[in-house]
Parts: sequence; structure tokens; C-alpha cells
Amino acid sequence: MIDFFSAGTPNGYKVAIALEETGLPYTFHHVRLQEGEQRAPWYLELNPNGRIPTIVDRSNHDFAVFESGAILLYLADLTGRFLPDVPRQRSLAIQWLMFEMGDLGPMMGQAGYFLHGAPERIDHAVTRYLGETRRLLGVLDGHLADSRFLSGEDYTVADIATFPWVRVHDTLDIALDGTPNLKRWFDEIAARPAVQRGLKVPDQA
Repeated sequence: MIDFFSAGTPNGYKVAIALEETGLPYTFHHVRLQEGEQRAPWYLELNPNGRIPTIVDRSNHDFAVFESGAILLYLADLTGRFLPDVPRQRSLAIQWLMFEMGDLGPMMGQAGYFLHGAPERIDHAVTRYLGETRRLLGVLDGHLADSRFLSGEDYTVADIATFPWVRVHDTLDIALDGTPNLKRWFDEIAARPAVQRGLKVPDQA
């Protein structure tokens, strides 16, 4: 049994999708970010960084895992799914997972903040982060011209991690019409029943 602590953000959605895809039994616990619950002492004991998401594997001596990418890798290893055994393919999946963790997610998050959340508009910051977001989406589009999924023919943790961030493209006023390969990939993943179920989970109050 997995206890899953999260909220409705792209990083939260990716773990919800992974749990639905793997079929592992879990209980969802909504972390109220607006109330600062992620900084509460009980939560910091699970996740010292005070961010979401976090899981606790009750079947493994209440082992807590934080950081969304680390959680995806843990769930993949736990179930033997969504991470190839072949070293080359495994490395490709991890590379693209790290691309999302280190590049796409942070840049889109900063773009969203400076576009919608900052107390005052800083044009240079908006231009920088939106420009970098468009560049990174272009990297994905170019790669997906010759690859069904991010690491080849198999759907992996890299796709699970990347999809929720690409999903918020419209909140940044970025259309996918100019990136047809990325749009094809996006539409295929959006149609997966487990993805549709997972997207509903962190929005629970």
C-alpha cells in the first residue's frame, strides 16, 4: 500500500498517473499548498524539502520517497514496469526523464510564475523563460519525429513525467500546432485511460 501526498500541479499529476498506470494500491492525501501544509512538521518529516509530491511505501517499512522523478523511478523498479531492462533503452528513458526534471519542468514553472504569479511583470524574465520553454518544446518535437515515445517504441517514466508539463502549454499561450510530432505524442498519451484517471486524483480536496 502506498500513501500518496500531493496536490494539483504538474509534478503531482505525474505521480498520480504513474500510480494509475502501475495499478498499485494507494491512498491519496491532499496537501493544501495555499495553507502551507507542505511546511508542517509532520510533512517535513516525510519530505525535508517541503514540496509535493511524496509517497510512503507502507509495505517497505514506511519508506518515504520525495522528488517526483525519484518517485517514478522507485515505482518503476517496484513494479518492473515503464523502465526498460536493456541498458541502452533504460539509459535513454532516464536521460529524457532528467531532461524533464532539469530543463522542461523548471523552465515552464518559471515561465508560469513570471507570466501569471509574479507581483509585477518583469518583461525580461517573461521573455527569457517563455523563449526557453519554446526551445525545449522544439527539442521534444524534433526528437519525436523519429520516435513514437521519448525513449523509443515503449511508453516509460520519461513520457509520464513530461506529459503533465506539456499539458500546461496553453496556460503559457503556447500552441502545439507548430510542433506536430509533439502534438501527436501528446494526443496519444492523453487518450490513455490511466492518464485520464490520474489527472483527476490530485484535484481532490
